[in-house]
Amino acid sequence: MITNLQLPSVITVDGPSASGKGTLADTIAQKLGWHWLDSGALYRLSALSIMNNGIPPDNETKIADAARNLNVCFKNQQVLLDNDDVSDSLRQEEVGALASRIATYPLLREALLERQRAFRKAPGLVADGRDMGTVIFPDAKLKIFLVADVGKRAERRYKQLIEKGISANLSVLLEELRLRDERDMNRSLAPLAPAPDAKIIDSSNLTVNETVARVMAYWAELNPVT
Repeated sequence: MITNLQLPSVITVDGPSASGKGTLADTIAQKLGWHWLDSGALYRLSALSIMNNGIPPDNETKIADAARNLNVCFKNQQVLLDNDDVSDSLRQEEVGALASRIATYPLLREALLERQRAFRKAPGLVADGRDMGTVIFPDAKLKIFLVADVGKRAERRYKQLIEKGISANLSVLLEELRLRDERDMNRSLAPLAPAPDAKIIDSSNLTVNETVARVMAYWAELNPVT
């Protein structure tokens, strides 16, 4: 029987949409040589799957079934579905909006719960999302809650989409992020909130490297060199 002491270590990175969770988590995972889980992508993949297969967005049972059958892996900030890179498709705002909507479904969250926990493999896992430190990995050794001003987040998402050749409107993005924040923070099931023992980092005025350095410093404090 495997005890918690024998399980691989986990670092969780939670926070609102477009706060930079994915980039931070992937970079930390690469530095440590660990695995990376972009949990939000699982919900986006579920949303993309039902859009592509004509499944009604209110059919909770079929959506949960589709989620159970996703063949996905994460590598170098790429999301691979059946070995195809669908990273850009997942960043479309309509996919993100639908993902936020269906993420409130208990059957879907139940279907993805064990799938997310199965990513916990040696030598360790960095998991990003909205409830990684509160629900999925409550025993994580280090929990980060990454926040940023909504205006800054909208600008980052706008720049990201434009660089990928995806049309976007900054004011629309800003309003969508505000609505998504409200929905994520106020949902009854696993609302977006920092774990009591999470380290809160405001990245509004930090570069990626500065944010990474802060997380690595927290990790070093927990694992002093003897």
